[in-house]
Amino acid sequence: MNDIHVGQKIQEYRKKKGLNIRQLADLVVVTPSLLSQIERGLANPSIHTLKLIAKVLEVPVFNFFLEQENTKNLIVRSNHRKKMILPECEHISYELLSPDLNGAIEYALMKLTPGTQSSEALMEHVGEEAAFVLEGEVKLYLNDEVHILSKGDSVRIPPHMKHKWKNAFDQNVVVIFAVTPPSF
Repeated sequence: MNDIHVGQKIQEYRKKKGLNIRQLADLVVVTPSLLSQIERGLANPSIHTLKLIAKVLEVPVFNFFLEQENTKNLIVRSNHRKKMILPECEHISYELLSPDLNGAIEYALMKLTPGTQSSEALMEHVGEEAAFVLEGEVKLYLNDEVHILSKGDSVRIPPHMKHKWKNAFDQNVVVIFAVTPPSF
């Protein structure tokens, strides 16, 4: 885990607010020297001082402790997706469109060749699911009902609703779906 530099965060918010060190120090009622030391990581602010700084800068205190997200870890290149092909049915594949399963939502792509289905029995999961048919036509089983979705159609599947996807047609199907919480 990387070190969190509270002083650097304070400096960033101070500059965004258009304040110099002396102005912020006056508003927080600390010396400019102490504030400079805090920003450079040479001194640690007390909780009281941190609360005052946060109030003046109009940000929650916890913002000083948030780590910067590395943006290169947020992007998934099409040729670097995690793929899952089930051994019992090589005609169904899943690709994880999210970088990983660490977030609050999972984003994936499912491909079904003609005559295949996502599972034998209807399945259910804790999370909510939303899906969009990118290519083809597919049968969607929702509890006791069967719906045919075509390219461009979308659906929201509430938590615990039993469902499965079946390609009963003569062309490949591609469905993009999101599930929360992740369950891939």
